[in-house]
Amino acid sequence: MFTNYPDLWDGSGNAWRLDDGDPRLPSVGSSFIERCVELDVPIICAHKGFSQSSPYASPVDFGAAARAHPDVKFVAYHSGYDPDLPEGPYDAATADTGVNRLMASMQTNQVGPNQNVYAELGSTWWTLMGSADEAAHLLGKLLLYVGEDNVLWGTDALFYGAPQDQIQAFRAFQIGEEYQQRFGYPALTDDIKRRVLGLNALKLHDVDPITVPCPFTREELEQIRVTLPTGHETFGPTTVAENRAYAAAHGGRP
Repeated sequence: MFTNYPDLWDGSGNAWRLDDGDPRLPSVGSSFIERCVELDVPIICAHKGFSQSSPYASPVDFGAAARAHPDVKFVAYHSGYDPDLPEGPYDAATADTGVNRLMASMQTNQVGPNQNVYAELGSTWWTLMGSADEAAHLLGKLLLYVGEDNVLWGTDALFYGAPQDQIQAFRAFQIGEEYQQRFGYPALTDDIKRRVLGLNALKLHDVDPITVPCPFTREELEQIRVTLPTGHETFGPTTVAENRAYAAAHGGRP
């Protein structure tokens, strides 16, 4: 769900918060969450980040909502990331920017790592995988403060085409020893990568992983790939002129 609609499109201020923390907005957050519990679907996935012109996509409401409803799991789609705000270390001076807003909200409300707040990486990793320094800070912060069991893979491949480049970049990526020592980030081990790429989501949704191997050759896998309508194609502009036209038409959105 989206707390920032329709304000994002019309600037009307018509929006809401999961924690009902703004008296100027309709107090519907708690009722919405309680209804989710009644319907036995206590996993709430909310668009947080990529705010553009609306302030109501901020993840500042996550901490209080999670503390008030410990029986509900809150998933921050995009992790609160905003592409116009560079990602660096988490500290008091930057607590109100980017993904730091999510961590600050959790800490203010005493919601610790690996509890009932989750961070999802769709579009976030796609945006940062070409910027090693920012990517290391973003992943390191999420793993440290949200928790190694609560960071979830996402690609938003609907917008970008085949996600293979995102997968390969993530599998190869490392958080350097300097950042581990300076900021306390964990090493991005193969075990953590497996959890982020799928095992954490299985646990969140109470799905047992398939443990029986499904054997196939590389040739068989490639044959399956070439039969897909888009194959390995990555969507988007391929020249400078196309990129400028695309950015102008979409206002910076995917």
